[in-house]
Amino acid sequence: MSAWVTEELMRLALRFCSRRSLWQQRIIPVNASIKDVSLPCQQLSHVWSTRQSQTCFSQVITNSVRYYSEGSISSKELNDKEHVFNPPAQTQSSNPALVQGQQKHPFMELLAQCGSPSDVLDLTTVYSPTARQVSNCLSHMWSIMKKMSQEQHHYELQLMFEHPAFEKFMQKAMASVHYMRSEDLVYALLGMIKLEVPQKSRVIQTFLRVCQEKLNHFDEKSLSILASCLQQMEDSPSVRALKEGMRLLVEVRLPEIKNVIPLQSMMRLVGKDAPLTLKRKLEVKALSMTDQFSLPNAQHMIYTMATMGFHSKPLLAICSKKVTENLHGIPFNRLYKVMQSSKELLYRDLEMLTGISDYVASTIDIWTNKQVLLFLSVFESLVFCPTALMEVYAEKVIANPDALTLRDLLLVLKVYSSLNYDLRHHRQPFLDSLSQALDSYLPKMSGYGLLQAVYCLCLQGHFPSAPLEHLLQSSTLEQLRTTAPRFLPYQERKFQVVDLCLRLDRPPLPQPLTVPRSVLGDPAPINPLFNNLILEDLQRIVGEEGWTLQEKVVVENIYVIDNVITKPEPRRTSVTEGEEISPVESSQRIVLICMPHSGVCYGTSNPRGHMAVKIRHLRILGYEPVLVTEQELHSVSEEERAKLLRERIFTGKHTSDTQSNTEQPET
Repeated sequence: MSAWVTEELMRLALRFCSRRSLWQQRIIPVNASIKDVSLPCQQLSHVWSTRQSQTCFSQVITNSVRYYSEGSISSKELNDKEHVFNPPAQTQSSNPALVQGQQKHPFMELLAQCGSPSDVLDLTTVYSPTARQVSNCLSHMWSIMKKMSQEQHHYELQLMFEHPAFEKFMQKAMASVHYMRSEDLVYALLGMIKLEVPQKSRVIQTFLRVCQEKLNHFDEKSLSILASCLQQMEDSPSVRALKEGMRLLVEVRLPEIKNVIPLQSMMRLVGKDAPLTLKRKLEVKALSMTDQFSLPNAQHMIYTMATMGFHSKPLLAICSKKVTENLHGIPFNRLYKVMQSSKELLYRDLEMLTGISDYVASTIDIWTNKQVLLFLSVFESLVFCPTALMEVYAEKVIANPDALTLRDLLLVLKVYSSLNYDLRHHRQPFLDSLSQALDSYLPKMSGYGLLQAVYCLCLQGHFPSAPLEHLLQSSTLEQLRTTAPRFLPYQERKFQVVDLCLRLDRPPLPQPLTVPRSVLGDPAPINPLFNNLILEDLQRIVGEEGWTLQEKVVVENIYVIDNVITKPEPRRTSVTEGEEISPVESSQRIVLICMPHSGVCYGTSNPRGHMAVKIRHLRILGYEPVLVTEQELHSVSEEERAKLLRERIFTGKHTSDTQSNTEQPET
């Protein structure tokens, strides 16, 4: 027995000495570049022919799948080599001689000096990396790549896949995977995914299989990183199995989670398909950790809930407050993503949206024009009118309308016409500036783009002659007749609005213009959903006063009025000098309009879009609109609702902002 032990010790000592001599022969100065070092048997510098440099990137990826999916070196041979030349981390740490030798190993110092993935691959040909060093190599390769420009990133990726050592390195990664710690395992997998290694390749599938085997032993951090990996991966049986396993594991380990970031990673992983019970448990866990929320945590929690498709009012309120209090510390991309996520969640926090509007308006000079327009666009999609921002941006447009590109111009027209913001004394200069910019783009605009622009101007009660004449030319109309059938209803609807505005607003144009009947389609009256809660109240109130009530009155074959209250003719035929008659007393027809949530800007009673145009046209036709919002009706009792209706109808008490924003256009 003692003889066998002595022989085994001698064999290990000889092997260690031989490896140490190899390290000494191959030692590279720390300050030397990897590419400057040459080996006796192989030059590390690459020689790329013209043909190789022009190789299609997709072909490189296809070939690389073949290399390490069906490599000539079998997994068994690599496993055997791993046992001989690269013992597991536990074995190394238990051997003082090996630990001392590894401490002198310059691998990590040289790895830090590598400036490209090819440099890292060159280094792996000089030294045989351990399991942990394989993971470090992949992470370092990705950290280099993410700092590069898109063009350089593409080029370096191509060089990496064409590198002669890449196939061997992937084989090495597969051979080392069973000896990696859980953290190294998931970091290596994340690095390969970021480096765009084909996800159906053998190396990726091997890592996924090992992750399944070790999943129960993963700690909180490893689970968080694995969750990030799976979010970026294509659907496959291995990915689905891991996701399902992680969902079960998350539910079991939820009480053990102590940090916000791992919790958010796991929340994103469970996704929209997770059962509601699990989402509720995650919500309770997140609420218990709100005292740990930093500003980035609050932002990412909003993104995470959007990814989950889960609307938690308490969580959103806490995160929105945190964001509102720290707006000056949030860069554009994150702030914009917060707003986009709020839109996906159908969540609107009035304080946060107002704060963002005021902040962007007060710092308008630090934002690019594109960033400001993106803010305006997402505000419009949230049906929120950012008054401060719209006022400041209108002044910029008036000062320099030529700075708007065609795309910018169409977006500005869409936002301002949809939100119906009253610019007061800036209104006419602003609309004139937009018309000036539009005139310069008329020769290059498509027919549908021109229709969209004219439609938005008509919604705002502005009728520039040049765009209208260009739109109604036979060549433009002929182009619009070729519109795809699925878009035809939208096009006809826009033409109907333009036609109605020309007939009712009667703008002073150099020559009369009419929309041809052929592009109007079949105008069908829009029948709004009337709130039946107020019908009985309205009948009782009108009956008490002796007035008449008409239901479902169609006006101009397009507007359906739910209720028209007709007041009897006044008995007095003359008015004493100095005596005034209220608007309601002088009006013969009163229209009660119940405005839905989509018909008003959020947080106000200001009508927007088609609702604003409808009110404007009803006034032109001699009706007196009385406006009430759905929120007002649902937030009060039955008695208070009757009192509200009586007050609106008989005293003519309308909100001043509503009247000012729906006045007739200037002529």
